[in-house]
Amino acid sequence: MLRAAHPLSVLVVTDTYPPDVNGAAYFTHRLADGLAGRGHRVHVLCPSAQGQPHVTMAGEVTEHRVPSARIPLQPTMRAALPLGLRGHVDRLLARLAPDVVHVQSHFTLSRTALARARAAGIPTVLTNHFMPDNLYAHARVPRSLQSVAGSLAWHDMVRVAEQADHVTTPTPRAARLLREQGLRRGVEAVSCGIDLDRFHPRASERSAARARLGVPDRDSIVFVGRLDEEKRVDELVRALALITPDLDTQLVLAGTGQREEELAELARALGMEERVRFLGFVPDELLPSVYVAGDVFAIAGVAELQSIATLEAMSTGLPVVAADAMALPHLVAEGRNGYLFPSGEVEVLADRLRAVLSSRTERGFLGAAGREMAAEHDHRRSLERFESLYAHLGGAVLASVPSGPRVRGDRYARIVQG
Repeated sequence: MLRAAHPLSVLVVTDTYPPDVNGAAYFTHRLADGLAGRGHRVHVLCPSAQGQPHVTMAGEVTEHRVPSARIPLQPTMRAALPLGLRGHVDRLLARLAPDVVHVQSHFTLSRTALARARAAGIPTVLTNHFMPDNLYAHARVPRSLQSVAGSLAWHDMVRVAEQADHVTTPTPRAARLLREQGLRRGVEAVSCGIDLDRFHPRASERSAARARLGVPDRDSIVFVGRLDEEKRVDELVRALALITPDLDTQLVLAGTGQREEELAELARALGMEERVRFLGFVPDELLPSVYVAGDVFAIAGVAELQSIATLEAMSTGLPVVAADAMALPHLVAEGRNGYLFPSGEVEVLADRLRAVLSSRTERGFLGAAGREMAAEHDHRRSLERFESLYAHLGGAVLASVPSGPRVRGDRYARIVQG
């Protein structure tokens, strides 16, 4: 493996960062922490969670928070204010003189930093986490206008991405999508990665995990993510209603979102109010327990460029039942670690869940295979790739160092669920 012979100075720029709760924010935070943990000087430029600018140290990462305002119709998120942003970025680049600038989107802060870094002759990387589907519900785009709005959004994204020295996205399917949308330059698939040590099989702790979360000790279908339109969580609720006459099971939902109340009303209408458990926002330290509490992970979303939650579930040894949409088929091998279902076909989803929940032995085999497949997405591999990429773009000297321990076939993958 090649890595930089000397510490690099990296400026990571993102329009969403914790305390925001979404996949892009989660990935960017882990990327920054991981790079700092490998000895690099890491700065993050992101919107202020309070609105006022400030600089703070979060562990070994320096956070530069710029002025922000609440996003209309999305009260939990804030956007960087464009006024004075260019000058702020120019001054920061001059002061830090980073070896590379890595932006995480094509929105206001990221596009400004990308343009100013190019003007200053600093190498740039852009990682795309964007799907127009993720914006439709938040921006209240009428269904009749979504096709036009999506085309315009993709055009804007591609125009910004063309300016970067290197473009990455989490999966080969996401890379192909960018090319289909008109990106002319090369794009590399680099997994978001997961922490295999943090998310690992612990079937013997399942009952204790349920008690910790305050849910009944019965077979559990688990979903982790935003309760928003493109996640199609209503399909999971409807499928639950179809299988409960045969199986004593429940649906555990970890996350919040715009459709939470609507989903609760649907559960009541279907007589499932006691079997759909809303955990709300789950603190990061409790997140592994959510997966441990489950018997199967289900996801019906149609706009997943990778799905970190699905990878975390696989790493924990859970079988996966997923919509046959976007990048999810890259994670689910039919009959090996789970099953796919045609998006929107709730009866097929229910059949797939019923098949998994009806056989403890099959759950064990599917879960063990999922753990082995998840090992290919070890976050250390992703960090190594980004580190090598930064060093190459920045002209740093690369040194050969021993690779980390192999994770394929690790001891957790051999644990069959009890």
